[in-house]
Amino acid sequence: MALTKITSNVIANNAVTQSKIDSSVSLGGGIESVASRPGSPTNGTVIWNTTNNVLETYTGTGWVTLASQTLAIDYILVAGGGSGGGGNGYGSGGGGAGGYIENTNLSLSPGASFSIVIGAGGASRTSALQGNNGSNTTFNSLTAIGGGGGGYDVGPNTTVGSSGGSGGGGSAGQAGGAGTSGQGYAGAAGYAGTTGAGGGGGGATTAGSVGSTAGGGAGGTGQTWLNSTTYAGGGGGGARYNSATPGGTGGSGGGGKGGDTGGGTAAVSGTANTGGGGGGSSQSHITSGAGGSGVVIIRYAGSQRASGGTVTALGGYTYHTFNSSGTFTVQ
Repeated sequence: MALTKITSNVIANNAVTQSKIDSSVSLGGGIESVASRPGSPTNGTVIWNTTNNVLETYTGTGWVTLASQTLAIDYILVAGGGSGGGGNGYGSGGGGAGGYIENTNLSLSPGASFSIVIGAGGASRTSALQGNNGSNTTFNSLTAIGGGGGGYDVGPNTTVGSSGGSGGGGSAGQAGGAGTSGQGYAGAAGYAGTTGAGGGGGGATTAGSVGSTAGGGAGGTGQTWLNSTTYAGGGGGGARYNSATPGGTGGSGGGGKGGDTGGGTAAVSGTANTGGGGGGSSQSHITSGAGGSGVVIIRYAGSQRASGGTVTALGGYTYHTFNSSGTFTVQ
């Protein structure tokens, strides 16, 4: 067994009171590092439990953790993005990004367990219908709200964008949907009139851009976590009627581009596991882009001390990434 030399005294919850460690373990002057507890320990035996990664002592009736072993985590929650509006009119609105929540330094006790639900992105529309809202993502009693669907356009019938974590963009002449405070911004209005183009869906850090005669409005920008990946960008609005104009660009963070006209490309879906909104449809391309699914990412300093999700190590931290629903448990 591997041994760790201990030269100081240990005090812990009155289980060991100024006692020399070497008086309680075999081979003297060390703590046994073991994957399972000894079968017949003596009172005062101290071990490093490599299964739970905690220091424990035997009190005669059971094992007690010697010191605080709380785990401090940082994390983000991103909900599913909304889909763009469908239709073949003047230009439908882009989908809003899924709600974005970020937190740091949450202390969790050993054995704490949390169910995580990852929200799906809103399904695309293949006809003149309001974009679908994304689904919520939940963790630790927090809920990131799904992104709002984009307004649809099948002239002269137009609709506003739906509210959500970030709001969906409006179709021609209609307002964008509202975002959720602390999670995302509003979608933008579509351009009024027969040359109207859809507004961009809102993102985690900015609102969408309005549609214009030059093309669909851009989706709002997402949020970059830990100077790495960007999440929760809004979908671009669909291009205006009967003209070779472009759809709005998707917001950074997985937002999908709006559909072009004049033989251009169809609307693009939001990127999976970023919460990006889907692009709005155009006159040439009826189908809208779907919203991207959500994600939960948890990190903490040091080696692995919890289970759940896809586990990776980077830069002195352990990361747990949940691209689908699961359970996070502290060891």
